[in-house]
Amino acid sequence: MSQETKEERIARRHREREAKMKATPGYKVFNVMFTLAYPFIAVFTFLFSGILAFFSGISRAMAWLVSGGRAK
Repeated sequence: MSQETKEERIARRHREREAKMKATPGYKVFNVMFTLAYPFIAVFTFLFSGILAFFSGISRAMAWLVSGGRAK
């Protein structure tokens, strides 16, 4: 068998570590739960961004009014 290089040894160890991690029940549960929750996370992010944009617009309008139309 030929001697493996340092880079190959590091890559092999990373692959082995990743394979062990992916075999754990916690990883599998997290993977399933994240997959199921992702649509809710995406919708929440979209709605929250809309709410922030709405209140930001109100804030900018109030600043414009208070400044007498000089605020940008």
